[in-house]
Amino acid sequence: MHRFFIEPSQIQDGKIYVEGADVNHIKNVLRMKPGDQVMISDGEGNQYLCALDFYALELPGAKRVWFRIVDTWKENRELSSKIYLFQGLPKSDKMELIIQKATELGAYELIPMATGRTVVKLDEKKAEKKLQRWNAIAESAAKQSGRSRIPRVREVMTLSEALAYGEALDVLLIPYEKAEGMEATRRAVESIRPGQSVGIFIGPEGGFEEAEVRQAMACRALPVTLGRRILRTETAGFVVLSILLYHLE
Repeated sequence: MHRFFIEPSQIQDGKIYVEGADVNHIKNVLRMKPGDQVMISDGEGNQYLCALDFYALELPGAKRVWFRIVDTWKENRELSSKIYLFQGLPKSDKMELIIQKATELGAYELIPMATGRTVVKLDEKKAEKKLQRWNAIAESAAKQSGRSRIPRVREVMTLSEALAYGEALDVLLIPYEKAEGMEATRRAVESIRPGQSVGIFIGPEGGFEEAEVRQAMACRALPVTLGRRILRTETAGFVVLSILLYHLE
């Protein structure tokens, strides 16, 4: 069954309206007819089984699809902790894969970073288009994986900006190829309690510079090892997310 996301304010008198790009998808791609049913999530753990009521496409600037609520229940499919993936910008379209899979694995937010060894350079115009594309991928992946909310992809930050953004989080982890001691890594992961917020810092191709790791450590980031092998940038975040998913669930 098709799934859509809305804000709680879009629920009115036993009905829900959907707007934006979803309107075209419902009308012209799915070709839904009155009575057809969908699942709708409000981002707060509330799920709604709805039936298409009517299209309101004739009103200028108010293109909406209205659904009638058939049933509702509470079903939060989110992790007990908010996990923030700070990802060094990779080359090519790897960021799209990272966003898709990180969404499936339960990431709460994704923050692209420009670091010392980042090869990709985005001007303001390209960055805006990329951000729109990345958030659309996160939304699609959230629908496909049955998430209760859509993780937000934020604008590209420098490492310093990302570390400042992560100050409010409870735990910061930075996988580093020179980190030693799997037992220390195990203790760091097992010390994370449900409800705590966690930031994961992943370097781009070539990893972090040593000065960047020291900078992160000065901001409470714990260096951890992911084993004896060196992982690609598009793999490392998935490994940490998978470990945390297993630990928290």
